[in-house]
Amino acid sequence: MPAGQVRWLQDVIPPEHVGELAAFEDIKVVETPSSSLCLLCKGGRMLCGKLRCPIMARAQSLAKSSVLVTSERVQGSTPPGVFVGRMGYPKVYIGPMVPPYFGDTEILDTPELWIGKSVDEIIDYRFSLIRGEVRTSVFDAQAGGKLLDALQELAMGSRPVEAEALLTKMPRKVITLSEDSQPFGPSAPLKSFKVSDISVDRRIEKAYYDRDLKAAEAITNLYDEGVLVTRLQRALSLGVFGVKQRRKLVPTRWSITAVDSILSQELIDRVKQHDTIDEYRVYSFKNLDNRFVIIMMPERWSFEWIECWFPGTTWNPNGPARKPAIMGDHEPYWGRKTYPDIGGCYYACRLAVAERLNQEQKQASALALREIHPGYILPIGVWFTRESVRAALRTEPQKFENLQDALKHASILLTVPLDEWIKNSHILRQALFQKKISHFL
Repeated sequence: MPAGQVRWLQDVIPPEHVGELAAFEDIKVVETPSSSLCLLCKGGRMLCGKLRCPIMARAQSLAKSSVLVTSERVQGSTPPGVFVGRMGYPKVYIGPMVPPYFGDTEILDTPELWIGKSVDEIIDYRFSLIRGEVRTSVFDAQAGGKLLDALQELAMGSRPVEAEALLTKMPRKVITLSEDSQPFGPSAPLKSFKVSDISVDRRIEKAYYDRDLKAAEAITNLYDEGVLVTRLQRALSLGVFGVKQRRKLVPTRWSITAVDSILSQELIDRVKQHDTIDEYRVYSFKNLDNRFVIIMMPERWSFEWIECWFPGTTWNPNGPARKPAIMGDHEPYWGRKTYPDIGGCYYACRLAVAERLNQEQKQASALALREIHPGYILPIGVWFTRESVRAALRTEPQKFENLQDALKHASILLTVPLDEWIKNSHILRQALFQKKISHFL
């Protein structure tokens, strides 16, 4: 529905944005089953339990970026940015992402640079990128075409490049009243796309022209050569990797988890060749009202990722009367065969942990815990888990001689009582209560 029908969206605009009222007037708000609470709250009563209204955070950012878009022609420096949608698969929307200004825009689509940034800054990065959309088949990656060739070259780019996207109409400014909707910029059907000379990453280009190299091998080789995970995910989504007759476009959401999964499994295979660490370690990190604690134990490889969503957060929205919601997944030494219920965050965290151990040439059993508090007002992507755990593992850990002391220290860093983590952790229950064969020898 138009924002004019949802009057509170305009009524609660901060004074510093009053001059941008026109930008708010044509924002469309899409209702979802959870929107009734939002309409009762009107962005001010915080009925969802969050510390700030995520709808207003989106609206303010969307208004700021939209005032720069004055016509169907969007000109600016793409980070470079491309996207592949997933709705309607195998017929999906693809296109470039271009901000309406020029300059060094690499940070707009490089999550590796986002640690230390505020939620508002990250939302601004997302909403700054205007998407042009064209519907195509995922199998078109094999034959190519004028637009697809340009997007594939853009996906191999190493630095921002000037671009022009001509849209069929003014970009749609849409906000979804949904608890699980990540921020994405305005979009419109794409009429034409022009881009200046692209500085291609020669390492990725070499893999592109190797028509016999499997995608997983290309991703692993390029990672070993220092290519950023984000760039590998971008290239995979545009069908840059793989045996020629099997190449296809991969929805961006899927390519992110695919790269995390491929790389972490390769690193785990390497980690298993090394000796175990000699002590119990506890790493910790706080980021955007999230608490991350990683416990490493001197055992053979195993891994567990557990999340605790507090009342008033995205996946536990029903206010302070409810208890924290805890869920997780794990894998033993030989791995797992099913997709984790907890989703792509599992592989993002597993990659960060496997990276750290591989760098040390050590092996360990790793338990990663995350508490999400109400200050984390909206989901911002799987990257947040990977980069936050990476940041935690770059810190100097606290070291202990036994698990009990390690857990005692971890409990100081966390809000949820230790008993609750033990109740929900396969690794902890096994370590604390299951006797080893060596005990009977």
